[in-house]
Amino acid sequence: MADMDAFRDEIARWAAGGAGDTAAELAAGLGLRTAVLLEGPSDLAAVEALAAREDRDLTAEGVAVVSMGGAMSVGRYAGLLGPPGLGLRLTGLCDAREEPFYVRGWQRAGAARDFHVCVADLEDEMIRALGPERVEEVIRAEDELRPWQTFLAQPAQHGRPREQQLRRFLSTKKGRKIRYGSLLVEALDGGRPPAPLADLLAGL
Repeated sequence: MADMDAFRDEIARWAAGGAGDTAAELAAGLGLRTAVLLEGPSDLAAVEALAAREDRDLTAEGVAVVSMGGAMSVGRYAGLLGPPGLGLRLTGLCDAREEPFYVRGWQRAGAARDFHVCVADLEDEMIRALGPERVEEVIRAEDELRPWQTFLAQPAQHGRPREQQLRRFLSTKKGRKIRYGSLLVEALDGGRPPAPLADLLAGL
């Protein structure tokens, strides 16, 4: 796992304007063939949790799952990891509103379109897959019932659909969205993941 973490660190440095020699060496050493481009760390947590649930070792399969720190970076990452750069097959997952960035990124990299789109975002997909009651059970199990109730008491939340309230709650504290990225996958308890996430893993 340390080698994959090192690879991700080197890709981030390369994307920020550094040299790509070390990233290329690590990619070769890991035997990488596919790069999964994700908007952020909560998506990464969900993908890794689902892979673990399916007893898959993505690194051993030659798959690098990469968090880019935002969809606007996809053109840069696609160029570095795809045909113009390391020559890896590109796939990924994005929010519907960020789809144009992914389309342009794939086009500029000369890669065949191969990514999956969430209706709003992955948290929205997970909440709908689990249902609000199951998500609230996860919140309770994480000893966050009081913060959740405090959040619901805010005037801005009155009258909003429970799904929207839950989605907003996950983003109200630093690190919470990342933590729940894996917790919500684990809460599926054998149920089918949202289609974009399931299709992404199935295509790797």
